[in-house]
Amino acid sequence: MYIQVSEDFKKKSKSAIVAITIFVVVYILLFLFTLLVTIACVVGGIALIIAKPMFLTLMLGVGAIGTGVFIFFFIIKFLFKKHITDRSHLTEITRSEEPELFKMIDEIVKETGTDFPKKTYLSYDVNASVFYDSSFWSMFLPIKKNLTIGVGLVNTSTKQELKAILSHEFGHFSQRSMKVGSYVYNVNKIIFNLVNDDESYRNSIESWANMSGYFSIFAAISLFITQKIQWVLTKMYSFVNIRHMALSREMEFHADEVAAHIAGSLALEESLLRIELASSSYNNVLSFYDHKISKNQSSKNIYKEQFFVMNFFAQLNELEIKHNLPNVKLSESGLFNKSKLVIENQWASHPSHEERIAKLRALNITKETDDGPARNLFHNFEQIEEKLTAKLFSRVKYQKGRTDLELDIFKTEFEENYKKDSFDKIFNNYYDNKNPDFTVQENTSSGRFSFDELFSKEKVEWVYTIIALESDKKMIEAIINKELVLKTFDYDGEKYTSGEAKKLIPMLEKSIIEIKARIQQNDLNIYNHFLMSAADSGKKSEFISRYKLLADLDSQYDQKLQVYTDIANATAFINTKTTFDQIKRNFINLKPFEEMLKNEIKPYLESNTIGLDLEEQDIKDLNYYLINDLIYFNNDQYMESHLQIMMKAINIYPYLLSRKYFRLKKDVLAIMKELKTASEIEKAEL
Repeated sequence: MYIQVSEDFKKKSKSAIVAITIFVVVYILLFLFTLLVTIACVVGGIALIIAKPMFLTLMLGVGAIGTGVFIFFFIIKFLFKKHITDRSHLTEITRSEEPELFKMIDEIVKETGTDFPKKTYLSYDVNASVFYDSSFWSMFLPIKKNLTIGVGLVNTSTKQELKAILSHEFGHFSQRSMKVGSYVYNVNKIIFNLVNDDESYRNSIESWANMSGYFSIFAAISLFITQKIQWVLTKMYSFVNIRHMALSREMEFHADEVAAHIAGSLALEESLLRIELASSSYNNVLSFYDHKISKNQSSKNIYKEQFFVMNFFAQLNELEIKHNLPNVKLSESGLFNKSKLVIENQWASHPSHEERIAKLRALNITKETDDGPARNLFHNFEQIEEKLTAKLFSRVKYQKGRTDLELDIFKTEFEENYKKDSFDKIFNNYYDNKNPDFTVQENTSSGRFSFDELFSKEKVEWVYTIIALESDKKMIEAIINKELVLKTFDYDGEKYTSGEAKKLIPMLEKSIIEIKARIQQNDLNIYNHFLMSAADSGKKSEFISRYKLLADLDSQYDQKLQVYTDIANATAFINTKTTFDQIKRNFINLKPFEEMLKNEIKPYLESNTIGLDLEEQDIKDLNYYLINDLIYFNNDQYMESHLQIMMKAINIYPYLLSRKYFRLKKDVLAIMKELKTASEIEKAEL
């Protein structure tokens, strides 16, 4: 298959190659410079010793020679660095194990006209990728490419979608520009080694400097020169990588076109739109088990749980189901992103999904499809899932007696946790990123509105439009203040230069004021709607009471959070080098802050909800902290066990504060839901 590359692709390929060429020229010049300095230092040092043999000239001569040797070693030290690629997270599969999958890969290889991968691996996650066994010498020798397929991706794809994704990866295989990627990879390794990975080099210079006061002078000279070389290389890093990132984005479009010709535009589009949901579901399962480590619980098959979570979220968001998988629409994937600001990210290696899908739709290539589950390509996919799950959890340190959670128990607990930590869907995400308005007051003349009017899609969009407008305003202010340096940007489909950014601020401020006024009016209508419903149901005082509890905490929140900030600042000295006398004074000064913290934590421990927020051991540690006057420094030594308990209390406090706010907010929404239900029942009875 031959697909003509775009002019942009050609232009950015040339730009990336020119950047690499310039780096090579700069490196050669630096190499020649250090070589000349080394020769001058060595010859000068030997000449000094020969000219007047004595202790002083011997030390100066050896110092000069050492300077030359260290500077020259610095510029070539990357050649002696061993790079070991960690593949412990990968599981290799072979043709004999998975003939159906390799048959699909054969078809893709034939159509793309590229080489079969050297090795094929399975990984844990929701992705597929190409990587190569790259070393310094691969800049001059053929690249050996490998293919990685995520089990979390296979688990959430059709056969056609997996074919499209793998075809995209093989589209990279077919690009000569992959060689450019190899060059950039090695350039980055060289620069990283020279600029960042120099601990052993610095230790060697320090050891040399400590041998003699004479040598310390030459060590300082060596470091000064190498720091200047590092400055040049850091600039080269940006120069090379910005151009490679631009090429990488074009490579993605080209690989998409290859995939569309092999598997069709629609299959790749639908897989791209679902991958965020599939990945989020996988991460939700991992997060669930993070909280199970203390209970010695793990998973037998994390991918069955991923599939359940994906469909759980699809059902919550009322997504269409197609081929037994959620079918995410482009409009749904960006539902809460109302920003009109577009800034090209020079460091992004991939274009956005919106850009990729627009090009796929323009291609509009249709193919015969096989929409069966991708898992059916494997001989025994459930066994693979369980094998990789066991491998993943083997990396976690558990106590003895670890047990695997049954799938039904996982489902029940996950749903319960989600309901506990989220707001009811009947509010249509209106309160997910905003709080009730606490400035509203009773107004019986405000009129009656239906629940659906108050929480309509339009009203929800106002909330997310405000979030976007305020974010856009901050970004544009950063451009005006030159905190964000760029030449041009797009806003609402129009291009602006950085000098024109000021024009947008008045427009944004006007829009923010207008939409905030609409939201405030809607919040007033909401409050009065439920106030009247509460009065009709005899629950007016209860509704007002719950609303006031949240309003009171909201007004005190910053003040309460300041307790955490103050004690965190007061304990910062623990992580710095401090004299013993000062440490003792610091702990005396800490006492008032500790008392304030203990007073804030005490009500939480006395509440009947503490067990919902903290593990049993954390509760025990907090109680121990509250009832004891702990000693943190004794006999000129920190008391580590006591410090750990105090730091745990400090770090848990803001979490408890946020959980209290969440719970009070949920209480307000709960009574609102009760009133809505009661109103519906009353209407039905009439």
